[in-house]
Amino acid sequence: MQPTFTIPLERSYPTRPSVSLLGAEPWRAAYEYVAHKLTAVEPAARGDDHTVVIFPGMGASGRSVAPLRQYCESLGYHAVDWGRGFNTGPQGDVNAWLDGLAQDVSALLAGKNKQATLIGWSLGGLYAREVAKLIPARMRQVITLGTPFNADSDHTHVGWLYKLLTNSSPALSTSFAKRLRTAPPAPTTSIYSRTDGVVAWQSCLHEKASIRVEDIEVHGSHMGMAWNPAVLRILKDRLAQAPGQWRPYVPE
Repeated sequence: MQPTFTIPLERSYPTRPSVSLLGAEPWRAAYEYVAHKLTAVEPAARGDDHTVVIFPGMGASGRSVAPLRQYCESLGYHAVDWGRGFNTGPQGDVNAWLDGLAQDVSALLAGKNKQATLIGWSLGGLYAREVAKLIPARMRQVITLGTPFNADSDHTHVGWLYKLLTNSSPALSTSFAKRLRTAPPAPTTSIYSRTDGVVAWQSCLHEKASIRVEDIEVHGSHMGMAWNPAVLRILKDRLAQAPGQWRPYVPE
C-alpha cells in the first residue's frame, strides 16, 4: 500500500462511493489493522515531544483513535484525543460550538511552548481545520484523514448517522461550504483514498495547489485510515518536520 503524492488535476464532481465499497469497509479496515500490528515501527530519532491532538470521526470516540495516538506516542510525541468522548456532531449554533472546541484545545495546550499538530479523521478533520483557523498561533500543521471538506452537499454514507445523532440535516449553506473549503493558515495535509467506501474522495481535495497544502493518495478503506500502514508512514514523515520548515511530502 504505497502512498502516492498528488495535487490532482482531475476535478470530477463528487459522488457517494459505491455500495459495494461501503459494504466491504469493515473487512478492509480489519485487514489494515492486522497489517498495522504486523508492521514494526521503524527505528527513528525520537520526536520533539510536541503535542498532537487527534479528533475522531462521526459516531466515534477517543477509543477508536487509540491505535493512532499510541503510534504517535511511540514516535516521541505527546499525543492526546480531543477529550469530548463520542463525536456526535456540532450541537446548537455551529460557530459557538467551534469556538468552544477551540477553547478546549487551547486548554489542552496550556503550558506547552511548542506549536501543536492537529490530526482529524473524517468529520474530525473538519474540526481540526476550523480549530486551526481560530487559534493559528498555536498550530504547527493540520493533517486530515478521509475528510470531505470540499463539497457543497453531503457526498458521504454517514448522513443518516448525523441525522440520528443530531436530529438535523448535514446540508451546508453556500457560505459555510466555502468556509470549510478554505484551508487553514497552518500547513495542511489531506490524506485520501479513491477506494474510500464512506466519503467521496474528490471532496478530500484542495481546490488550488499551494505551497502550504497537499493532497496525498493512499490505497485503503475509510474506517481503517487511522491504522493503515501507508497512512502511518506519511504521518511519521509529517510529524518529524522541524518547526517552520514544512515541505510537501516526498514518497520514499
